[in-house]
Amino acid sequence: MPKFFVKSEQVNHNVISILGDDVNHIKNVLRMKENDTFNVCDADKSENYLVRITKLDNDEIQCDIINKLEERSESNVNVHIYQGLPKADKMELIIQKSVELGVSKITPTEMKRCIVKLDGKDKAKKVERWQKISEVAAKQSGRDVIPEICDVKNVKDICKDFYKYDLVLLCYENEKETYLKEALAELNNRMEVSGNENVNIAVIIGPEGGLDISEVECMKQSGATVVSLGNRILRTETVGLSLLSIIMYEFERNEVKLC
Repeated sequence: MPKFFVKSEQVNHNVISILGDDVNHIKNVLRMKENDTFNVCDADKSENYLVRITKLDNDEIQCDIINKLEERSESNVNVHIYQGLPKADKMELIIQKSVELGVSKITPTEMKRCIVKLDGKDKAKKVERWQKISEVAAKQSGRDVIPEICDVKNVKDICKDFYKYDLVLLCYENEKETYLKEALAELNNRMEVSGNENVNIAVIIGPEGGLDISEVECMKQSGATVVSLGNRILRTETVGLSLLSIIMYEFERNEVKLC
């Protein structure tokens, strides 16, 4: 069943107003009519509703709430990906698939070996487009939130965030001692001792050219755990998807719905 996001201000007692691009999608793409039903999520409160269309205008669709849905698709695992800026349209793929897999936030990160260089105007436009891609992926996968695509940061800036997480994973192809499996096992032990099922993990991924050793040392000193992902070197667009799948498998306590 189709799902759309609204803000709390669009929910008025038992009536929800659908605005913006979703109006065209509902009317002209899905060709829905009065009395048709679909799901709506209040993105501000992560509350889901089953609604019925009562009125269709060119710029607004009004719906009555049939009932509030108790099902939840969000996880007890919060994963924030710091993605080294990749070239071409790889970032769009990374965002789309990461949202489907359950990412909480993505921060595009400028690193020394990034091929892509963005100025102020380009950054704002890119983030706006990337946020839209996140929203579309969230609708498609039935998420209860739209994962935030944060403003572009540099390595020094993201190091200031590390204290927020239970584990900061820095994926580095030259690491030979610590492997991902060991780092996750150690975190799992800590979570079992504490009895806390809510997990906050940051994942740092380099661009196509990899990470500069000075960046690795900087992030390591700030609390990142440098890990190897194995004997094979993965493309930058593969790393996040691989890690998300593994992390969700290891720590997620919710039921996973299969399409």
